[in-house]
Amino acid sequence: MTMTRPLARLAAAVSLLLAAATPALAASPPQQPPVEIDVSGGQVQPLPIAAPAFAGADARTSQLGGQIARVMAADLERSGFFRPLPQSAFPQATLDIAVQPDLTAWRGAGAQALVNGLTTIDADGRLRVDFRLWDVGSGSGANAGGQGQLLGLQFTSTPENWRRMAHKVADAVYRQLTGEDGYFDTRIVFVAESGTRAQRIKRLAIMDQDGANPSFLTDGTEQVLTPRFSGTSQEITYMTLGTDAARVHLFNIETGRHETLGDFSGMVFAPRFSPDGTKVAFSVQKDGNSDIYVMDLRSRESKRLTTDPSIDTSPSFSPDGTKVVFNSDRGGSPQLYVMNANGSNQRRISFGKGRYTTPVWSPKGDWIAFTRQEGSTFHIGVMHPDGSEERTLTSAGLDEGPTWAPNGRVLMFARESAGSSRLWTVDITGRVSRAAEYRAAATDPAWSPLLK
Repeated sequence: MTMTRPLARLAAAVSLLLAAATPALAASPPQQPPVEIDVSGGQVQPLPIAAPAFAGADARTSQLGGQIARVMAADLERSGFFRPLPQSAFPQATLDIAVQPDLTAWRGAGAQALVNGLTTIDADGRLRVDFRLWDVGSGSGANAGGQGQLLGLQFTSTPENWRRMAHKVADAVYRQLTGEDGYFDTRIVFVAESGTRAQRIKRLAIMDQDGANPSFLTDGTEQVLTPRFSGTSQEITYMTLGTDAARVHLFNIETGRHETLGDFSGMVFAPRFSPDGTKVAFSVQKDGNSDIYVMDLRSRESKRLTTDPSIDTSPSFSPDGTKVVFNSDRGGSPQLYVMNANGSNQRRISFGKGRYTTPVWSPKGDWIAFTRQEGSTFHIGVMHPDGSEERTLTSAGLDEGPTWAPNGRVLMFARESAGSSRLWTVDITGRVSRAAEYRAAATDPAWSPLLK
């Protein structure tokens, strides 16, 4: 199935507050075949794109313009679909957003797409970013009559939010050139590790998806495990191991509200939200057996979904909330099973070699990601919800715990090497894999939905 769509030329620039909804864009049919990227699979040659520093009216806005362009270009480069040109290749050092660039010159420099912009500080102190995306193959120079412009947008926020504005520009460019939603204006919650193996400290932490602005959400007095984002809000669930009990927590990042779902007599594992954020599924281990439960967050009532005399754990809802994938050893080794959200119609979907764990349904519903262990090797893999088209995405020794970007195109996971775990990403084709920008020890990543 192709994921490419024809690109429309967008005539009108619209304004957006970062706290507001995505703007509506006025579109007119393209006058020539525009640049596009087929992201359906196979080998993709990264698109050469130029991102000169956005212009500014003074030293402050010029500095911000340069930073925004660099962060935006880095976002696009990490996706694997874009190759930002070096500044030394630019035929024009500065660009006026009110004047069409010399597309012939940029085409001669090797660019196929161009992003230029302007940063200004309004009278009320807010930062405004205007930008244009150009198809460099269209038009023939400075007098091309507006040909070549694919997109024009304006974002407004406080100067402190300049990084978010850069991510929003990257999301808009990514969407226009690939036909898929971007994933750059997001955050990652994870377990930050420190100390020795014998005295490991595990704290809940959060950062931007590019590794910027990391901060701790817990102080390390309790061991933190399996944080997970709600798909509808900036709220997370996680579990802690205290000296007296295991607890499941809810934490709203925006409001700071924190609550405990309750103490459980058995060990609690892998809490995860339902798609609408009204329920949490988890497993509870009692007397050597573990089963999956779901709790209604409004009534606090729990319902048991599995009763098999085996280890059932790691539940993950389908995007429409009608099904749950989970891990069970009822067949003799850990494998993946799918059931209806009420616990009925439980059926096995994994039949390959090895042990299958940590399943998580993709935001689009088309894939289930998982960890597969063969001997001492751990891989990240994906399969369709019926178990078909299984494929392995990573081949390192110790990869585990995948989480999906909100567009279903990229996965983040933890990779252990030399006794320490780092966060990595891989795209759905397995072609683009790299270490995340956060360099310290970390495990259990969970990707947020797009920020609003």
